[in-house]
Amino acid sequence: MKSPTLPAAARAFNEIGRDFHTRGWVLGTSGNFSTVLSRKPLRLVITASSVSKGDIGQADVLTVGANSAPVGKSGAKSGLRPSAETALHVAVVQSQNAGAVLHTHSVWSTMLSELYSAERGVRFSGFEMLKGLEGVRTHEHAEWVPILENDQDIPALARRVETVLKESPAIHGFLLRGHGLYTWGDDLAQARRHVEILEFLLETTGRLHSFRK
Repeated sequence: MKSPTLPAAARAFNEIGRDFHTRGWVLGTSGNFSTVLSRKPLRLVITASSVSKGDIGQADVLTVGANSAPVGKSGAKSGLRPSAETALHVAVVQSQNAGAVLHTHSVWSTMLSELYSAERGVRFSGFEMLKGLEGVRTHEHAEWVPILENDQDIPALARRVETVLKESPAIHGFLLRGHGLYTWGDDLAQARRHVEILEFLLETTGRLHSFRK
């Protein structure tokens, strides 16, 4: 699969960001997006820190390496800082061989990450929308979305992400408690689809929970 160029990635991020912002999934400066430029050496295009995802321009993205540090003119010489959570993107790309990683910070993902924190995850089954997840063929599929405790020690959190992905390689996403959803795909289109499916499942489950009380 052909990797995008940095300008193409910025344009794709802009379109995705506008859509997600309208839906309330990346308000303020929340969320971050990345896509793989190359595998050897590993290079990701990622949104810069403190950037509104509602209007991403080429000046709002940069290239980082496997150590999460900026490389090239887009980063090292521009003064841009990569997202504080860049190491989580790198962990997902390396563990899942993903081509893109998207992080949203919706109301429902935040609420359910708190509501189900004691269970350390949320399980979805019986929903037709599950079939939008790559490799899922039936609504009877049970999708497990782990919940990890949030941590400002990002390298430590990245190691926990790697452990979860090693233990559950078939999952399509995870939640950080109080912080939102991470999901991924072979490319940005697939990762975007996974965001839409998982956000639907989170909102549906949250609304059902409130109606049943």
